Amino acid sequence: MLDVVLLGVLVTAIAIGFGLGYRQALRRPDPAPPAASPTLSRDYFIGLNYLLNEQPDEAINTFIQALDVNSDTVDTHIALGKLFRTRGEADKAVNIHQNLLARPALSVVQNEQVQLELARNFMALGVHDRARRLLYQIEEQSQQESHRVAAIRLLVDLFEREQDWQAALDVTWPLLSQQTDMKRPAAHWQCELARQDRDEASRPLAQRRLKKALQLDPQCVRASLMLADLALDNGRYATAIARLGHIADQEAAYIPTMLPALQHAYLCNHDDAGYERHLLTLLDIAHYTSVIVNLGELAHQRDGVDTAIALTGERLGISPSLGGLDYLLDLYIESQRLSGRETPDSRLRLLKHHTRALLDDRPRYRCEHCGFSGATLVWQCPSCRHWGSVKPIIGVEGE
Repeated sequence: MLDVVLLGVLVTAIAIGFGLGYRQALRRPDPAPPAASPTLSRDYFIGLNYLLNEQPDEAINTFIQALDVNSDTVDTHIALGKLFRTRGEADKAVNIHQNLLARPALSVVQNEQVQLELARNFMALGVHDRARRLLYQIEEQSQQESHRVAAIRLLVDLFEREQDWQAALDVTWPLLSQQTDMKRPAAHWQCELARQDRDEASRPLAQRRLKKALQLDPQCVRASLMLADLALDNGRYATAIARLGHIADQEAAYIPTMLPALQHAYLCNHDDAGYERHLLTLLDIAHYTSVIVNLGELAHQRDGVDTAIALTGERLGISPSLGGLDYLLDLYIESQRLSGRETPDSRLRLLKHHTRALLDDRPRYRCEHCGFSGATLVWQCPSCRHWGSVKPIIGVEGE
């Protein structure tokens, strides 16, 4: 039904354009209208009949045949090709746009517009090599800055799909000073290359790439996490703690993500007191459930389960959450067991079963751009493909 509406609007636009052109032609001193006019009128009604019979494909083909390719109808042909591509029929869009390129009536600007659309068609079909050739040609030869930028962005999209991070960096580098929105993706491409370097035991090169990532995007939490991991691998625990400490300033929402590495760094450094002070500092920034649970575990190990229950309950009173309740139930169950009051049909265990089922059934991360959610952290959203937009879900359920 949506296609019929879109095509109805398109037909109306064609009819209005034709009517205005015909009216303008009548005002000129030239003799009678062109001979093709009756054919266009007949084809128009044929196409309209197809639309009324809900045969949009036949209607589109009729309009394509009815419209001669000239400077006034190029945009209409481009729009028809786009319509086919959005319908998932990129092969038909290729035919339309290739037919346009074969016509000598196109200006240089129109030719580049059609080539950009043709490249999009090839990418939709998975024919990346042909798309790449077209886009490189526009990027190197175009005098239109907007076309050149569009070609580079399409090349970036293509290279990201192929996971050719270095090629994406190379083609984007000249634009970064003007296109500042590309700096965040470029920082993540550096992180991807650093991950490859680390896997190949090239740790110094990985470290240099991560520092470049932070130069491109000082808010790149991923680079800070990876630099901390490299420091941990090399036994430089104080450096790792300092790197992780920056994350609260970069993006507080990622505090729960970095807590395991922070705990590992302090434990390897044999500094439980420093870890507790750090957690209390983080708790001043925001009452994250994961921070409360980690503080509860420290109290549990040092002072026993009853102290942990008291401190955790007090902190959860300020910021209650389902995740915090789940941890508190664990503490109460252990307290019952230690006092000998636990029974096999304990109501606490029943509550624990329900809270755990609710927590296991929910996503842990969500994209701030498109709303995609999942159980694991990914740095590029698989739905909208934005970088750094997937963050821990924080709220009443606890992150």
